[in-house]
Amino acid sequence: MRENSVRNVLISGASITGPALAFWLTRYGINATVVEKSSSLRGGGYPIDVRGTAVEVVERMGLYSRMRAAHVDSKSIGFVDARGTVLAKIDPEAITEGVRGKDIEIRRGDIATILYDETKDATTYRFNDSIATLREHDRGVDVTFAGGGAVTYDIVIGADGLHSNTRSLVFGHESQFERYIGYCFAGFTMPNTFGLDRGALVYTLPGRNAVIYATNDGGPAFAFLVFKYPASPLRKSLTDAGRRELTADMFKGVDGWIVPRMVEAMRKAGDLFFDSVSQIHMPAWSKGRVVLAGDAAHATSFMSGQGSSMALVGAYVLAGEIATKSDHGSAFEAYAKLARPFVEMNQALVDEGKKIMIPDTQEDIDARNEAIRKMAAEAGSTGLRKDSSRQAHGALALPDYG
Repeated sequence: MRENSVRNVLISGASITGPALAFWLTRYGINATVVEKSSSLRGGGYPIDVRGTAVEVVERMGLYSRMRAAHVDSKSIGFVDARGTVLAKIDPEAITEGVRGKDIEIRRGDIATILYDETKDATTYRFNDSIATLREHDRGVDVTFAGGGAVTYDIVIGADGLHSNTRSLVFGHESQFERYIGYCFAGFTMPNTFGLDRGALVYTLPGRNAVIYATNDGGPAFAFLVFKYPASPLRKSLTDAGRRELTADMFKGVDGWIVPRMVEAMRKAGDLFFDSVSQIHMPAWSKGRVVLAGDAAHATSFMSGQGSSMALVGAYVLAGEIATKSDHGSAFEAYAKLARPFVEMNQALVDEGKKIMIPDTQEDIDARNEAIRKMAAEAGSTGLRKDSSRQAHGALALPDYG
């Protein structure tokens, strides 16, 4: 490994990308500080998937067994009609193109906790704080924190998600880089009175989707109300009450299945998470001594199913390039050159995801449901997505950084 000018790194964001970066950087002998606006780690949460090249990253971290121990192992996805009759049940892999027995399905909070536990002793974590200002000069980046204090770092990495504060401070307003997919969603929990265990039920109307999902912990169910909307409402100032009202309005008059109960639960939920379904597309992921990673650089959206996997792979590549290149500029350039084609292949999966998850017309819904019924009846079916999905998941050959 070459002598490196980067010795002290600030990472903004402590979800998945940030702690994964800290894991690798500290193992290469580079000091890492992670600043996180939340007061603590967010536990629990809905399950995410680790598949393809990201599984190899987890294996190289030595964390595969621990993450598999937290594997949710969802058994089925059922598609229902307005009366709640199950039209067909299929394996989740028929939609995700995952590999049963190899991939990891894990609650977001569980993977965050595992990564934090593995890094907390060698990494400085600053919770309940954020970056206020950045000033770059020849020797580094002067950072002032919202909670007070100023520190100089060699480089700064923005790993703070779709609505990245770091990106806004350095590259400009989010609207320049957001590619709105055309949908919004409200996620929340509600009592699992449906007998669901490691599975999901889905009710689809044109441009709208209602989903209930349960894991294997006996806790509440995760509910999602997804709807088509002409422009991202987050481009405007939208209050919490406004988000709830917008979601309720989009399902107004829908009496099928349990949608009225879901809307009522959404109105009262204390854990509502509302967001647009968007991707981030940037001409460059770095500027001077600041570089972006994970959703901050290249959000794929949940309709691709690859956000967490991209976070883990991107962190591995970026940290490895920083550790093995003689300067930050060549490291950032090599990181983008290697990771960008892989990222773009996985961002492209969103088009198939839309057609499967939330068809636009009743005709499209009927066609999807018929395909699901046939698939459920035929052994050895290859799934709803094209073969290119699985190819995209594992399209990057990981370098060995030593």
